[in-house]
Amino acid sequence: MKQSSVFEYASDNKRYHTWNYHLRNHFGHKVFKVALDGGFDCPNRDGTVAHGGCTFCSAAGSGDFAGDRGDDLVTQFDKIKQKMHKKWKDGKYMAYFQAYTNTHAPVEVLREKFESVLNQEDVVGLSIATRPDCLPDDVVEYLAELNQRTYLWVELGLQTVHERTALLINRAHDFQCYVDGVNKLRKHGIRICSHIINGLPLENNEMMMETAKAVARLDVQGIKIHLLHLLKGTPMVKQYEKGKLEFLSQEDYVSLVCDQLEILPPEMIVHRITGDGPIDLMIGPMWSVNKWDVLNSIDAELKRRNSYQGKFYQKEEVQLS
Repeated sequence: MKQSSVFEYASDNKRYHTWNYHLRNHFGHKVFKVALDGGFDCPNRDGTVAHGGCTFCSAAGSGDFAGDRGDDLVTQFDKIKQKMHKKWKDGKYMAYFQAYTNTHAPVEVLREKFESVLNQEDVVGLSIATRPDCLPDDVVEYLAELNQRTYLWVELGLQTVHERTALLINRAHDFQCYVDGVNKLRKHGIRICSHIINGLPLENNEMMMETAKAVARLDVQGIKIHLLHLLKGTPMVKQYEKGKLEFLSQEDYVSLVCDQLEILPPEMIVHRITGDGPIDLMIGPMWSVNKWDVLNSIDAELKRRNSYQGKFYQKEEVQLS
């Protein structure tokens, strides 16, 4: 890919394909996510596949900034929408079912919840966070139906391709399960966003790069690159206390993310490139709280390198070990 082609989509001065830029170009105006708690559980918590959940996951099911599950979905939507409008006066909405596992229920329950939000004024799309082991055929068929009626994304948490780490964090599914989930959705043309986490226990830079390379080879259309942040009350605190977890420095994280961006397909949409948590629950790394400093540092490092997303991308087939 010629360097100039990367900047054909990067008119927002980013050297990677940002989610905000993609939405503005797709819809022609500002679109922002409204994060919701649909009241679901997780198969990794309720005993369907395991107990305790992933060791990094908070009591809110990674939906710490989502709506209050004590409110019905329409009330959640209205409250968060109003908060968002304090920052952006105009815009339309993408309903984001964020907390826990949002296909872990019978289809009739999913239909009731998803449709109640899709029927709200100016909702132009739907984003559903789930696990690859919660995609039975009838659920996939309903998602395929939704994909014909609205702008749909399904977000799948991969986190790592390394089975040793997956066991350590109690992910409770293997990489093959993830590949199978991707294939199920892509048969229907459903857009997929893969989540990965940098800084998981006992992983080094090479291992984190291997996870990014695997995502680059998968048939997925987007990626969320998360920084592991340790929250009070999560099972991972015990791993931290046993010395199995060492926080990445901001400098190392920025360098790693730039390395990962360089090997991703240039057309892959980068939905997120860092992570933070509620300040009152944070154990570390505390530098992650200053999100804009992290984002600006990534921009500066790419510029320093004269680099961009996809600079070293090479298309390959997924190889399973």
